Amino acid sequence: MTTPVHLSTQLAVNVLDARSLLSAFGTPGVGVVLFAETGLLIGFFLPGDSLLFTAGLLCTGTADRGLKLSLAPLPVAAAVGALAGSQCGYHLGRKAGGALLARSRWARLHEGARRAEELLEHYGYAKAIVLARFVPVVRTVLNPMAGALGVPVRTFTVWQVTGGLAWSLGLTLAGYALGSSVPNVDHYLLPMVAVIVALSLIPLAREVYRSRRDAKAKEARG
Repeated sequence: MTTPVHLSTQLAVNVLDARSLLSAFGTPGVGVVLFAETGLLIGFFLPGDSLLFTAGLLCTGTADRGLKLSLAPLPVAAAVGALAGSQCGYHLGRKAGGALLARSRWARLHEGARRAEELLEHYGYAKAIVLARFVPVVRTVLNPMAGALGVPVRTFTVWQVTGGLAWSLGLTLAGYALGSSVPNVDHYLLPMVAVIVALSLIPLAREVYRSRRDAKAKEARG
């Protein structure tokens, strides 16, 4: 018989911790979390990057003795959640416009919206939609921003699918590859997740650097 204390322990989930989410919800939870992070503004704080990487790692069975995921359904759940979430966020943005953001008091969310709008304006629809996938918070708010700003449905869909597959499958398979090749990889999980997040910011940093360099060059010529 399950005691109340044991039941409460099972139900206690840290939504900011990838292992806690995976222990509680397994592979289906990956799809649900990615849908919430990319499709609903309230999911901007969810750990998409570390969740994908850790889930791939746990498919090897070497990172956690009490938890092992199956590789076959994981990429499917990740891709479906990421793609469906973005499309949902886009359509919410088309219908609600900026009303959803206006109601929020989260400063971090508004900062992400500002960065998302800058991406769309400076880098064009295709590049911005793909780059946003790799930037926490921005990948949440860019989708409704794209809808509110009138990005064509076909354009958004093509590039969100491209970026979504690269992000979800890339991080999942990266975790699986490292878990399969590095002994006792769980000892280095936190540093590796930090590296993955840092690497995900490189494309955006590169574009920002190029934009500023070009702007300075134009000022010098002017």
